Amino acid sequence: MSRQIATLVRRFPALVRLPYLVYQRARPRYTLGVAAVIVDEAGAVLLVEHVYHPRFAWGLPGGWVDDDEDPAAGVLRELHEELALSARVRGVVYVAKTAPKHIDIAFLCAPQSPVGKLSHELLAYRWAAADDLPPLKPFHARAIELAGQPLRSAEWV
Repeated sequence: MSRQIATLVRRFPALVRLPYLVYQRARPRYTLGVAAVIVDEAGAVLLVEHVYHPRFAWGLPGGWVDDDEDPAAGVLRELHEELALSARVRGVVYVAKTAPKHIDIAFLCAPQSPVGKLSHELLAYRWAAADDLPPLKPFHARAIELAGQPLRSAEWV
């Protein structure tokens, strides 16, 4: 029976289009955020002071993933927009549901340029050692911890 259905669907793909659209609309919707864990040669992590984060002003750089955007491309776009920083994604460090209907992904990133002009969303940036971290959102603190902070950039280049 499954073989017959597959043959029919392959011959007439439009048959599954409507059920797929109905199924897609019925599924839960989530927003997606990304953050970058960037470690310098001395083992310090890049932190930014956010304008729009009232409880934890300091944290990892990042932001929202755009509609139909690859999350890795989103974190690189955010780094470029907010810090004029070019980077390379090394891998996923941490994924968590951090709010109702919201998922965050932290990427380990290697800087490819120095920090440039800050966007209007940021007040400042600094490189912080593991023993000198300000209060951070739990997701950011855990991402830094899982990234192996302190970490020498030469170890993951």
